[in-house]
Amino acid sequence: MRCWKCGQLFEVKPGERIGARDECSTCGADLHSCRNCRFYDPAKHNQCTETQAEWVRNKEAANYCDYFQPSPIAASNNRSSSSPSEAAKKKFDSLFKI
Repeated sequence: MRCWKCGQLFEVKPGERIGARDECSTCGADLHSCRNCRFYDPAKHNQCTETQAEWVRNKEAANYCDYFQPSPIAASNNRSSSSPSEAAKKKFDSLFKI
């Protein structure tokens, strides 16, 4: 898994849990947050694909969601851009290159 904020790589062994108060050793971001969860999807209702999860206001802050699972997608993402909006803009611009 990678930190959603800085991209720092963390090894999560099978059966190991990320605690609600665990933080990234590099940037201090909360690791048990929606942004690091495999169910996080900004395009979905409540930005979560888990239908039974309760709504979380701040997707970047620590929470106590029982459905949290470290995101395999976040681990494989290329962290060249600093925000999702910049990544979307790059993809959009690449559509119209001549």
